[in-house]
Amino acid sequence: MRRAAGRAPDELRAINITPGYLEYAEGSALVNWGRTRVLCAASVLEQVPPFREYTGKGWVTGEYGMLPRSTHTRNPREGLRGKVSGRTYEIQRLIGRSLRAVTDLQSLGPRTVVLDCDVLQADGGTRTAAISGALVALALALENLRRQGIVETMPLREQVAAVSVGLVAGRLLLDVDYEEDSQAAVDANFVATGKGGLIEVQATGEKGPFPQALMSEMLALANKGLAQIARIQEEVLAPCLPLPW
Repeated sequence: MRRAAGRAPDELRAINITPGYLEYAEGSALVNWGRTRVLCAASVLEQVPPFREYTGKGWVTGEYGMLPRSTHTRNPREGLRGKVSGRTYEIQRLIGRSLRAVTDLQSLGPRTVVLDCDVLQADGGTRTAAISGALVALALALENLRRQGIVETMPLREQVAAVSVGLVAGRLLLDVDYEEDSQAAVDANFVATGKGGLIEVQATGEKGPFPQALMSEMLALANKGLAQIARIQEEVLAPCLPLPW
């Protein structure tokens, strides 16, 4: 199959991250990832969840949502249903795990950073765009704490980025869009640090089992994309703060 815009199998969609997009949030970033758009905001709360009290350590958590017209047809707001969907809950937990993995929660101290990731427009890869953009929002928020003297050192140890890989029509494709994802026989998401350490791998045989050897090929392709996303994050953050990694 021919990819949109003539992309090569190992080519990312065009990615642009605008830091400080929101005026009031402690940190924020608007992510344009192909036709997918995600707004990430970091809010610092001077409190921690009950299970974190008296430990002296902080917490980082994520929330995720899709606006009603982020897709081709209107989806009702999940808040009106009284509960979030299983998919939303799973992505929220993934965002939180991914960002906690690179945050020094001891240095953060007894406070919580909430990362709100709202999908303005969806064309596949919303979770990978949310994680990659949330890193920028988190870094800006933590730098704000450091500049105010609230924390002694920057509590961010490494970068984190995410990208998808799909097996579509017998070919492995990097960073699949919605059309490609809907046809994928295997769909995978990779979350990793800027130094290449894996944080999470999600892989599903949508049309049945797939050979274990395919995982190595998908990881190699993902690593190429992850390195490019890490460079974009650095280019975005370098004018705003001393890179802590």
